[in-house]
Amino acid sequence: MQISDLPYPDPGAPDARSGPRFLVWLGLGQLGGQAKSLCWGLVHFGGVAGLPYAVGMGVEAVVQRDGTRLLLVGALLALIGVAISVGDAMLHRTAVTNWITAAARVQQLLARKTAELGSALTRRVAAGEVVAVSTGDVEKIGWFVEAVSRFLAAAFSVVAICVGLLFYAPSIGVVVAIGVPVLALSVLPLLPRATRRADIQREKAGKATELASDTVAGLRVLRGIGGEELFLGRYREASQEVRKAAVRSARMWALISAIQVLLPGALLITVVWYGSGLVLDGRLAVGELVAAFSAVATMLYPLRHFEEIAMAYSFSRPSAARAARVLSLRRTDAPEPEAAQARIPGTPAPGGDLYDPATGLLAPTGRFTAVVCGDPDLAGRLAERLGGHPADDGPASERVSVLLGGVALDELALDTARTLVLVQDKDPVLLSGTLRELFAVPASGAVEPGAALAAAQCTDVLDALLQSAPDGVDDPMDARITERGRSLSGGQRQRLALARSLATDPEVLVLDEPTSAVDSHTEARIADGISALRAGRTTVVLASSPLLLDRADRVVLIHEGAVAATGTHRELLHGEPLYRAVVTRETDEEQRVAPIELTRLEEDRLEKALTEIEESA
Repeated sequence: MQISDLPYPDPGAPDARSGPRFLVWLGLGQLGGQAKSLCWGLVHFGGVAGLPYAVGMGVEAVVQRDGTRLLLVGALLALIGVAISVGDAMLHRTAVTNWITAAARVQQLLARKTAELGSALTRRVAAGEVVAVSTGDVEKIGWFVEAVSRFLAAAFSVVAICVGLLFYAPSIGVVVAIGVPVLALSVLPLLPRATRRADIQREKAGKATELASDTVAGLRVLRGIGGEELFLGRYREASQEVRKAAVRSARMWALISAIQVLLPGALLITVVWYGSGLVLDGRLAVGELVAAFSAVATMLYPLRHFEEIAMAYSFSRPSAARAARVLSLRRTDAPEPEAAQARIPGTPAPGGDLYDPATGLLAPTGRFTAVVCGDPDLAGRLAERLGGHPADDGPASERVSVLLGGVALDELALDTARTLVLVQDKDPVLLSGTLRELFAVPASGAVEPGAALAAAQCTDVLDALLQSAPDGVDDPMDARITERGRSLSGGQRQRLALARSLATDPEVLVLDEPTSAVDSHTEARIADGISALRAGRTTVVLASSPLLLDRADRVVLIHEGAVAATGTHRELLHGEPLYRAVVTRETDEEQRVAPIELTRLEEDRLEKALTEIEESA
C-alpha cells in the first residue's frame, strides 16, 4: 500500500475486542509494508552490525602492516557505508509510509463509524474522547505499527553483534553477550509505572479536551450569562493538572533514558578494562579489543529502539483501546456482526406504516403525524429510535427496534435504512461551504432545493447570505456558510437544516422540534410548507407548538412512555386534559379547579391559541 493509494477502497472489519487485538489486526493488515520496512532495516542495521568488525580488521591490518588486507577492509567499509546510508533512507521512507497508512486506516474506520452512528455517537462516547481518538490517538497507533519492523531489525543487529563477537573474540564476547540482555531488560521493571503515569496524563488530557470542546460549543451562551471566566478558570485548572501529570510522566521516561545511557556506559568501561588486561596478557589482539569496543559503542544505537518500542506500545495501547471502544459500537445490540455483514445493501424498501413497539406510536404511511411528549428527553430518545437507533441503555422496553412496514429498521442495511427514514434532531449541524454544497446530499431528486427553501421560509436567509457574499456572487446558492453556520441566527440555521432535510425527500421524515427558534407567524407558514411539500409522504414531527399540531393529520400524545391519546389537535385540546396541560402549559392547580369543564382561564388560552392559528393561516 502506497500513500498515493489512500484512502483504502475497503478498510476492512477491525478486531475491536481490545486495544492489543486492534493493534495486531492493524499490523497484519500491513504485512507487505512491514516486510519492506524490515528488509531495509536489516540492510541498515546489518551494516551497523558489521562496522565494528571491519574496523577491528582494519586495525589488525595496520598492526600487521598488510597493505592488501587494508585495501580490502577499506572497500568493505565503503560497502558498509553505502548499505547503512541506503538502508537508512529506505527504512525511513517505508516506516513513514507504514505510519501514515496505519493512521489513515484508523481515521477511515472512525469516519465510517461516525457516519454509521450519526448523532448517537456522542451520546454513547464523550465528545472529548471522540476528538482525542480522531486526532492524537491515531498518530500514536501509527507510531507503534511502524516501530515494530524497525525494532525487529534492531534486535537482529544486536543478536548479530553478540554472536559475531563470540566467534571473533570469544574471551571478551562472553562479557558482551551477558551484558547486553541485562541492558535490554533493565528498564522492564520501570515500564508499568511509566505506563500508568502516561495513562493518567492522557486521561486528564482527554477531560481537558472535552471541557474545552464543551466551552467552545457553548461560548455564545456563556458570554450571554457571564459564565465565560468561570469556565475558563476551570479549563486553566484542568490544563494545570495535565501539565503536572505530563511532568511526572516525563520524569519516569527520563529515568528510563538515563538508565539506557548509564548501563551501556558501564558495560563499555567494563569491556575496555577487561579487554586491556587480556591484551596485556597476550590473550587478546589489539584489533579484537577495538572491535569489541566499537561493537559495544555501536550497540547503543540499536538498543535505543528497545526503549522506543516500549514507549510506542505504552502510548499506543490506551489509544488503541479507545479507538476499539468507539469502533465496537453498533447501531443496535440486537443483530450479530456476522449477520450485519451478510445483509444485502440493495434490500428493497418494505414500505408501510412506521410503528414503535416501545410506545405504541403508529405513523400511517403518507400522513402528517405530530407527536406530543411531556418529557423532552423522551422525545429525543424516541426520535433516535425512529431513526433505527434503539437505546443501548435505559429501560429494556426502549431497546426494541422500530418497524417500517413490519420490518425492523436495524435489520436493514444502513444505507437502505437511511434512504427510508431521515431524522433531524434538535441541534442540526451546518458544515462550512457554499449553500449549493449544503444541499449536495443523497436525495430522491423529486424535491428541488428551491422548493425546499421556500417551504422552510428561507427567503431572508438567502438575502442575508447574498449580502455577506463577496462581490461577483449573484446566486445565493454560491454564497458561503461559515463553520457550523455561526454567522447566521439560530432560527436561520434551523430553517436551512429543515430545507436540507426536505430536499432529501425520504420515505419517512422525522423532525424533532423543527421550529423551536422561529416566531409564530413564520412557524405557521413553515407548517403549511411542510404539509404541502410532504403530501403523500410519511412525516413525523415531535413538537408541542399549537401551530404545528393544528396542521397535522393526526396528533399522538405520549405520556410516561406510552401512547395516551390520539386524534386531531382540536379534538385533543377540547377532550384531553393531559394534552391540554402540555400544549397550553396548564398547571396542576388549574386542572383540579375544573376537572370536567374548561375553566375560564383555559377557555381564554384555547381561544387565544385558535385565534393565533387562524391569523397565521
